[in-house]
Amino acid sequence: MCRTGQHPGPHEADDDKAPGATFAALLEDSAEELYESAPCGYLSTLMDGTIAKINGTLLTWLGLEREALVGRMRFADLLTMGGKLYHETHFAPLLRMQGEISGIALEIRRSDGRMPVLVSSVVKHGSTGEPLLIRTTLFDARDRRAYEEELLRGRKAAEEARKQAEADRIRLEDALAVLQQSLLPDILPRIPGVESAAYYHTAHPDRLGGDFYDVFPIDAERFGFFLGDVCGKGPQAAAVTSLTRYTLRAAALHDPDPVSALSTLNKAFHERYAGGSGDPRYCTAVFGTIEPDHDTGQVTVHLASGGHPPAIVVRAEGASGFLHTPGGLLVGIVPSAHFVTATTVLAPGDTLLLYTDGITEARTSQDRTSLFGGEALLAFAAEQSGKPAPAVIQALTGLLHSFGDGLDDDTALLALGVPARTPRP
Repeated sequence: MCRTGQHPGPHEADDDKAPGATFAALLEDSAEELYESAPCGYLSTLMDGTIAKINGTLLTWLGLEREALVGRMRFADLLTMGGKLYHETHFAPLLRMQGEISGIALEIRRSDGRMPVLVSSVVKHGSTGEPLLIRTTLFDARDRRAYEEELLRGRKAAEEARKQAEADRIRLEDALAVLQQSLLPDILPRIPGVESAAYYHTAHPDRLGGDFYDVFPIDAERFGFFLGDVCGKGPQAAAVTSLTRYTLRAAALHDPDPVSALSTLNKAFHERYAGGSGDPRYCTAVFGTIEPDHDTGQVTVHLASGGHPPAIVVRAEGASGFLHTPGGLLVGIVPSAHFVTATTVLAPGDTLLLYTDGITEARTSQDRTSLFGGEALLAFAAEQSGKPAPAVIQALTGLLHSFGDGLDDDTALLALGVPARTPRP
């Protein structure tokens, strides 16, 4: 509208004409033109599927002339072989029953290949309710197909990556198992008058543990044994475990006294890891000697402990208890560590049990907050009274497995027992 007493400016006149020009253009845009040039394909068919009307967009997609289709072909003839089969067996029967169907993914045939489309159809009824014709709309689904194919490729790539990761994990676990086994004795030596058994439970197959044990001959009469737990996990702990095992073996051959053996190990730790190395290492350990008396059938055990949980003596008659070694320092903590000694005699039917803290620190309550503990282990061991060493270890193995995911640390077990005397007939 013009301002009073003023002529409209050139821009104001253009603004007034613009809405009118747009409205006029809309009036000139006929319904037929809209149908022909729509961004999707339209066609109308008789109830038997014969094409009666088709728009220019769909003709362009097909690369065909109108005269070749109208009255000559059915809608199903435009589909690929698989699409035609689906139309005859599923699409058409559902359409007859429901009167409409939408969003079905099919493919139409083109001169240069095939084209994915989403198809929706509706049945038009007459005034008396009889079906007259079918109106069908086809939407270009090429972008959607490309997205789905890309998504499928992504899923396949992810699945292949998952399979590769699983294969790598298995190979890693196998390699770690081999390395872990190399840090433990293949078999325990035969000791006259003594039965021995051991078990190593790996809580995490994908991670090297730091628990260790060994039994070996010192001389013609005595055997040495040790069991312990290196701080940390992984390759560094494995290196410390290797150092510990070979140092204790060498030390025992030079001087089998248990305190001397642990003191040598303590010195080796300080020479290797102390002195500002930035990687301090330590371990708990029990080292001992066993000396069978073939005349009495008894076995004398001398041992020293460096910060390790006390050994358990399971007596044949059931009076089991801890072989306490309080106050012994961890190996590697200080340059001159104090180690505590203990001595016991195993009679026929008795067993000495050594273990690492993985079993006593297993979480057993429903909320996984309570620990199994040393007293519970002592009670369980006492129930194995009179059994040979292999049977004791077998029972403890079952106990470990019963903890399930409550056992999150490796556990080493070593049992040394004197066979019970067989009564004479």
